[in-house]
Amino acid sequence: MNPQQSGRVRLAAGAVALLLIGAAGGIGLARLSAGADDHAPAAGVEDREILYWYDPMVPGQRFDKPGKSPYMDMPLVPRYADEGSGGAGVRIDPAQLQSLGVRYAVVERGALGSELTASGVIDFNQRDVSVVQARADGFVQRVYARAPGDVIAAGAPLADILVPEWGGAQAEYLAVRRTGDAELIAAARQRLVLLGMPPGVIAGVERTGRPQTTVTVTTPGGGVLRILSVRGGMTVARGQTLAEVSGLGTVWLNAAVPEALAAQIRPGQSVTATLTAYPGESFSGRVSALLPEMTGESRTLTARVELVNSGGRLRPGMFGEIRFSGPPTPALMIPAEAVIRTGRRTLVMLAEGDGRFRPAEIQVGRSDGERLEVLGGLKAGERIVASGQFLIDSEASLSGTPARSLGEGAKSAPRAALHEATGRVEKIDQAGLTLSHGAVPALGWPPMTMTFKLADPALARGLRAGDRVRFAFDQPPAGPTVRQIEKATAQ
Repeated sequence: MNPQQSGRVRLAAGAVALLLIGAAGGIGLARLSAGADDHAPAAGVEDREILYWYDPMVPGQRFDKPGKSPYMDMPLVPRYADEGSGGAGVRIDPAQLQSLGVRYAVVERGALGSELTASGVIDFNQRDVSVVQARADGFVQRVYARAPGDVIAAGAPLADILVPEWGGAQAEYLAVRRTGDAELIAAARQRLVLLGMPPGVIAGVERTGRPQTTVTVTTPGGGVLRILSVRGGMTVARGQTLAEVSGLGTVWLNAAVPEALAAQIRPGQSVTATLTAYPGESFSGRVSALLPEMTGESRTLTARVELVNSGGRLRPGMFGEIRFSGPPTPALMIPAEAVIRTGRRTLVMLAEGDGRFRPAEIQVGRSDGERLEVLGGLKAGERIVASGQFLIDSEASLSGTPARSLGEGAKSAPRAALHEATGRVEKIDQAGLTLSHGAVPALGWPPMTMTFKLADPALARGLRAGDRVRFAFDQPPAGPTVRQIEKATAQ
């Protein structure tokens, strides 16, 4: 091999070596670059220390590396070291909040009407009861086809009773009538009345001129024959109860009202009742009484509601529900769905911004079914979680976040004492409602005519001059203000 050929061989070998070194270096750079990408944080992710990963639906289970949840078809969520520390609240990633469908609500002031539903059972109106008694000693000659439980009309016959002692008194009365002496006739007739003879029997003696010793006992009112104690051939004594009839014109629906809600009910309040026997129908009534005795086992009071029984369709023993509703009054309100009841206390989740949340203890009052009155623990304008609060509460419990107490929260202003009165509407205008009302002993007011402001103009809807009303008012700095008003029931 000449020198020129030897040089070409060495040059080719060097080129091959450089190619091999370059290929190896390229592979190494590629691997290094890939390894760096695998461990580099994603763009925009904060450099925060991760304690563990978890599934928001099962927050108690922890995982030491990311991945897909074994419980739900979703990725695990990191728990950062700076979440839930210092009692300032729990922080949840905004993207995770969006995936959970969290909704918010603002604590606001407005007019809230009260609504309460209670269950009850139909009963007879115990004020509409007729008792039939024997007016004198006698013997039952005939009974009519009656039995307990029968529905009978007023004046229905029950039995024919022979009263021997009436015969002599009636004969004397007829003899005196023939004398024509007005004073003696009046005295003899009064004696028949004192012996217990019904006016119809006396009129029959006068009309026929013959003694009538057999009297037909009838019912003074219609309804259900509850008791029937007369049978053919028996002897009856003066004052003995022969029958008892309960009227069906009106019935009572006795509703069990929880002790904590009894303050929302007052006699005369209008209610709406629904019965299991008549789905889709509603019946109007009013609270006739709130019984003073409480049931110890269930801690309930009985509200007695009187219902008109048109056609006798409402039968004692039927089950029904009553909805009590009151006029709207000013209140601090939140959605009812936002409340978490633990059994020991009532909570909401405060949204403090920047994805941070904190439980807050509250005190609630009336409800209209969709909204709750807040008596303490919140103030107007605060933002709370209306949907998804249970998952956030689980996060707060897991991280040991303490709840804001009632003392820390701003209590709403206590409601002023309401004074009740009755009166007559004199005028309705922009200034308010002019009422001629009776005395208000609690304030030392005599009967007078004065103008009241209206807490809500809607309170005057349906009222006009001359209407008798029952109303409740307080005395804020702006002047006496009507908070509740309704037409008075005609007496």
